[in-house]
Amino acid sequence: MKEFFRSMTGRVFMVLLLGMIASAALTQWLSVGERTRAFERYRDFHAMERAEQLVITADALATASRPTYLRMAERSTIKLEPRTGAPAAIGAATPFSTTLQQRLPKGVQVLPLAGRPPECGHPRQRSIFAPSQWGGACEAMGVTLRDGARLKLSILPPPEGPPTSLSEFLTLLPFLLCVGVLAYLVTRMAVRPLKLLAKAAKDLGNDINHAPVALSGAAEIRQASAAFNAMQARIRQHIMQRTQMLAAITHDLQTPLTRLRLRLEKVQDEELQQRLIDDLSAMQQMVREGLDLARSMDTSETMQALDLDSLLDSVCSDASDSGQPVQLRGRANMALMGRPLDMRRCLVNLIDNAVKYGHYANVAVERIAGAARVVIRDGGPGIARDQMAHVFEPFYRIESSRSRESGGTGLGLTIARNIAEQHGATVALDNHPDGGLEVTLILPESYGSRL
Repeated sequence: MKEFFRSMTGRVFMVLLLGMIASAALTQWLSVGERTRAFERYRDFHAMERAEQLVITADALATASRPTYLRMAERSTIKLEPRTGAPAAIGAATPFSTTLQQRLPKGVQVLPLAGRPPECGHPRQRSIFAPSQWGGACEAMGVTLRDGARLKLSILPPPEGPPTSLSEFLTLLPFLLCVGVLAYLVTRMAVRPLKLLAKAAKDLGNDINHAPVALSGAAEIRQASAAFNAMQARIRQHIMQRTQMLAAITHDLQTPLTRLRLRLEKVQDEELQQRLIDDLSAMQQMVREGLDLARSMDTSETMQALDLDSLLDSVCSDASDSGQPVQLRGRANMALMGRPLDMRRCLVNLIDNAVKYGHYANVAVERIAGAARVVIRDGGPGIARDQMAHVFEPFYRIESSRSRESGGTGLGLTIARNIAEQHGATVALDNHPDGGLEVTLILPESYGSRL
């Protein structure tokens, strides 16, 4: 889940989802608020109509019939009842009392009383979007009819507010669910071409001859995919031209070098002859490794399943048979998808490099989380930290340990790293605490599986 929210899909999804939820919540809040205000206005209007009707009816009835009518009128939130006792103090005029006075017939007088009904201060059930107290009229007024009768008109708050509760907001859940699904589908549709483009870029690093990216998605994505395909074609052409040029040069040098070696056999001075043959051998070695470097850039060999343990056992056995002190321990139990000749050349170069400059090679292989790790340790002096990045450069040699007398050309590690990167692997160097150089080759799980 954490990786999902770190990805572009997760971030775009969350932005869309939160934006839609915020818009829905704001719309609901405005809608409920507007409905509440409309309900309050209607209730004020209804209270005014009801109060006017009660007062006019009471004024029109005969004095004998009035008490019965007033008892029936007490059941509503607008109460009209006889006013007894000493006259109450007169309060300040209110909008409700002023409007009611204007709507009543002449001779009927309405005066606001100083004391409000006790129900006006009691909270009641309301929406979470509205205040806990009703903002409408809630007051007591003294009414004097045309016949001199004194009555008390009480405007009380209703027991409940508008029918808005938490259950109404639960109806938003299906809407929010649809919004979430829609946001995810839109995000996936928008990000999927970018994922394909990123995968194509990764595959390009492993195989320059990988199939071009399919042009799909929005116009901008198709344009980026087309530019990527054009870039891949140009890179492939440049690599092919460089590889062909290097292969042609090294191959064409083989014939004159062979003729030169034959002619050196006729040199009478044995000491001079040996020196010339040694130089010629060094040149031929450089030509052969130049050809290997050119081949390491060629990815035309077919990928196939390889047993990593069998491959290591074969390489180490061949090295031991040729007199090299090589030992192998451990098993990876992993099937590797790779090019057989290239992977063999990579392992041979790493082992030869360890034996040549470190006197022996101890090879250890193990299965780690998501990968197989091959560690090749030698008994040499190691390499300085500031030199480790440079030894992978073509023709780079550390003179103290990799001189011409040892036969090094500076291409072995370059070839090994090229092949490793084409298989999605990494090659790293480190000095062992007990001495010697450790070369670590890690093959990721995406390129292998357990046998």
